Amino acid sequence: MAMTVFKNTQARDPKRYLWIFGLIAPGCALLPSQLVAHTGLELFWWIGPIIVFVAIPLLDWAVGDDGSNPRDEDYEALSNDRYYRWCTYLFLPMQFIGLLIAGYLWSRTELSMADKLGLAVTLGVVSGIGINAAHELGHRVEHMERWLAKIALAQSGYGHFFVEHNRGHHVRVATPEDPASARFGESLWEFLPRTIFGGFRSALALERERLSRKGKGWFSLENHLLQAWSMSIALFGTIILLFGPMVIPFLALQAVIGAGLLETVNYVEHYGLLRRRRPNGNYERCSPRDSWNSDRLVTNIFLFHLQRHSDHHANPGRRYQTLRSSEQAPQLPAGYATMVVLAAVPPLWRKVMDRRVLAHYGGDLTLVNPKRGLSLNHRTMPPADRTAARMPDPAESSEAGSG
Repeated sequence: MAMTVFKNTQARDPKRYLWIFGLIAPGCALLPSQLVAHTGLELFWWIGPIIVFVAIPLLDWAVGDDGSNPRDEDYEALSNDRYYRWCTYLFLPMQFIGLLIAGYLWSRTELSMADKLGLAVTLGVVSGIGINAAHELGHRVEHMERWLAKIALAQSGYGHFFVEHNRGHHVRVATPEDPASARFGESLWEFLPRTIFGGFRSALALERERLSRKGKGWFSLENHLLQAWSMSIALFGTIILLFGPMVIPFLALQAVIGAGLLETVNYVEHYGLLRRRRPNGNYERCSPRDSWNSDRLVTNIFLFHLQRHSDHHANPGRRYQTLRSSEQAPQLPAGYATMVVLAAVPPLWRKVMDRRVLAHYGGDLTLVNPKRGLSLNHRTMPPADRTAARMPDPAESSEAGSG
């Protein structure tokens, strides 16, 4: 169901004052100690995963799809409205104040190990969603916003994402050459090492090549990777200096969770999709058909329209408030928060998603991006998927945006 209450043809953005709720994520880093103190419920140390993987999916189900797109005539005004920028800028101070509070609590003896682990997982979820804020800022041409993107990545220690995502992933998306595009039949647990190490190697090569073109050496002040990694070293070093070495395991855990959450979302966004080739063998320009979308309103507010991923790849210069939902884009059956949970269980993921990939391509197995070594024949698919490959269901084809 669509949320008609937010539809207003006279408003430039009917969701305008909902975007501030995107700051609930960094708020998760600030609130646990106060919620525990006022309620006595130690469960609130785990508020991050509770909100993201329980509350958000339930709200997505209850509220439903958005169904509204910005008007073309409002594009410039929306793009230049600084209110939207502040919704992302404010993420950073909340994120880092929360990390300082967590460092203090990790260093204390009052909390049990289970409570400290819960707080680390909560901070990891915040760190992962902070990468999404960095993603939005890193696509901008403004010098300040690009620096803010590197700062937002410091907590996860994943600074190479700034280079690899913009200059690697966006160029190679939905092709076998892209380490951040999951292949048909590839489980999340196979994908994670491939994308983590592949993305890191790609970032090194891309930055080395960029510096070489400018006549600069690796140890240049202009090296984006060294800049980003230096921020992580400074941040972690400050936390350790303030609160002692006992915080190191928790700092490491939250960084791993943050990076893992990012890469799991990457897995969801392009699973099995392959760009078409031109007659000369080159890939066609990225189109809305090459990314999985979900127009669930609640998660889109929570993640600054990240789920309108097809328009983002087709038009990477668009700010989040101007992104549109496309009928050409294949549609996920649920929001990202739900799909991340499904991705962690490969048999369940393949049961839900493989038939949708096939339906998107009209049952033509030659059009998918397959896992290496996967034999694309009916023997590789569960019985339900064999049926989809033989005769796609029209309702599924419509749902998947195959048109």
